Amino acid sequence: MPMDNPEVRERFEREFLLSLWNQPQVILWLKRSKRYFSIIEPMLKSAGLPDDLKYLAIAESSLKPHAGSSRGAMGFWQFIPSTGRRYGLTIDSSKDERRNIFRATEAAIAYFKDLREKFGSWTLAAAAYNMGENGLMAEVLEQQTDNYYLLYLPLETQNYLFRIIAIKLICTRPENFGFNLMPGDYYAPLAFDRVRIDCTGETPIRLVAQAAGTRFKVIKDLNPEIRGYTLAQGTHEILVPKGASAGFQDRLATLVKQSASGQDSRIYIVKKGDTLSSIAARFSVPLPAIIIWNRLDPKCPIHPGDRLTIHPGK
Repeated sequence: MPMDNPEVRERFEREFLLSLWNQPQVILWLKRSKRYFSIIEPMLKSAGLPDDLKYLAIAESSLKPHAGSSRGAMGFWQFIPSTGRRYGLTIDSSKDERRNIFRATEAAIAYFKDLREKFGSWTLAAAAYNMGENGLMAEVLEQQTDNYYLLYLPLETQNYLFRIIAIKLICTRPENFGFNLMPGDYYAPLAFDRVRIDCTGETPIRLVAQAAGTRFKVIKDLNPEIRGYTLAQGTHEILVPKGASAGFQDRLATLVKQSASGQDSRIYIVKKGDTLSSIAARFSVPLPAIIIWNRLDPKCPIHPGDRLTIHPGK
């Protein structure tokens, strides 16, 4: 970075001081970094990419899996749907792999490689990642320079690289700026086993959690890409708590079989005059639970003859 250029120095100092000013945010960056950099760093190294690219994930999402933007970007690396799908991510109503640290990082690595090949420098690759490759190429052609520091770009992109460098400086030398975290202050890396699940039909996540000896929330937290309350029909590779893979498949098969036999539920056939509220009151269960169990759209009416799965309240 040409810090001897007064304008460049001013742009960097603005981003650096603004980052330092938001101390709670910096503390959370640092705490989360141990959890997710332990995954991102070896993936970048294996792909032969610069380690510094990991700081883009902080700039993009603050390392939050559910971070979203008004433009439809989502996840650790803030892919918009079209770019995410172009690089192999599943993005639909049941799964959004932009929230999966492994799959999203694989896609980001492939995208970085393409941008580096197209623009010839990591600086411009980062700028293109922020504003889109076509938009950046148009500016390069119109302004007749491929020097990031001399290009007039959208303000967010003009500040983008300086924000990344500020994040790197703070994260590599936090004690220099008053952030004196002890080793125990950092969030622990993820501890998990991988399991493969072949779903012949929609499989409730609560059954997966029971088979793993854990809670629904733990499965959702380990697999933030899963949307809703079920795994769709097909094959899935998910994370379960460390040590839970032993015997998992047998336990899940038993639970799925029990659920299919209706041992823990009953089927109610909707009658004339029924409403979801009246059915919920009849079985002493919350109305939202009926919506979840049957994957209903609350805006769509039910009709006589519809079959509803009910897990009667205790």
